[in-house]
Amino acid sequence: MMVALLILFLIFNFNQVYAHLAHVPHYNGGSNRDSVGKYYPYMALDPEYTKSNEITQITFSIQDFDGNDVKNIETMVEIYEETTGDRIKAFPWTLHDTGDFELYYIFPHVGNYQIVLSVANDDRNVNHNMVDPPRSILGSDFGCDCGRVVFNISVSNTWGEIRNSLFAVAVAAPISTLGIILGISYYRKRKQHVKYKSKEDLRYAVMLLAIAGGIVHLAIFPEHGSLQIYYSVFLLAAATAQVAYGIMYILVNLGVELDQYSDKQVVQNYYRKAVTINLFGLFGTAVLVGLYTYSVIFPPPLSPTNMPESVDIAGILAKSLEVLLIIGIVSLMIWEKRRMHVLLIQARS
Repeated sequence: MMVALLILFLIFNFNQVYAHLAHVPHYNGGSNRDSVGKYYPYMALDPEYTKSNEITQITFSIQDFDGNDVKNIETMVEIYEETTGDRIKAFPWTLHDTGDFELYYIFPHVGNYQIVLSVANDDRNVNHNMVDPPRSILGSDFGCDCGRVVFNISVSNTWGEIRNSLFAVAVAAPISTLGIILGISYYRKRKQHVKYKSKEDLRYAVMLLAIAGGIVHLAIFPEHGSLQIYYSVFLLAAATAQVAYGIMYILVNLGVELDQYSDKQVVQNYYRKAVTINLFGLFGTAVLVGLYTYSVIFPPPLSPTNMPESVDIAGILAKSLEVLLIIGIVSLMIWEKRRMHVLLIQARS
């Protein structure tokens, strides 16, 4: 009970703090361990895997220690190169209505940078619309009635592609391995002249599609968690349910040869289990497809941006698998109903 309450407390506070940002950064940005006076700063880059010579949105969220908005706050922002220590850009002291604001900058080349955020303790004691001199100690507030915090970021033209490729391999590898194993099993049965039913291929396909859809959701749930923590929890639960459905489908459907049974009760018990499993998969998959369709047309619930989700390759892949899964489950349910009817007639005779 205490563990559950602790998890809920952490999720609530995580969501409250990062709700000011369009997404929770997990690469460039995040929060700094040092406060700025009586405030706590957060920063996010968009795109997060920032490239050189492309415009980048730098979003700041300055909050109090309880995660609440702050009003009428004056800030200065500087960008330094890590290798040379030179200041390459400075945004002058500016009064903001709230602590949430955005700036835009094009990083000139690949490398590491420091973004320095200065927050005035008293806006009467700073150079309004001016820029303080550069410093060798970036976080120093000498000569400035302000607090300063430093964010370290990395600009790379390849890391985003490397990460996406690793995710693609992580998704494709287990699916391909499972497909190969099922293919070998199918080939051996054919080679050994084992009696093979016409719908056996469809059974294997349903199992594979269910597990594949779960693996896709498992691969993408951390990324969606950076947008909204509840999305991450939902996708993780969906991935678990899909993989569980695939495993249950294996246990219920692929280990039983009903043709060997003549007992009416055995046939009916099997059919009830099969229908329950198939309805679970059908309903759950239909809900996932419906929610995705809704989220790309309308803003999803709890969206921090109040905008529809963008259509991406991972989403298209996951929904394509799920649409095929729905078709496969419906086809199998029709076939199994007819099959049970035939088996019950044979059991009576």
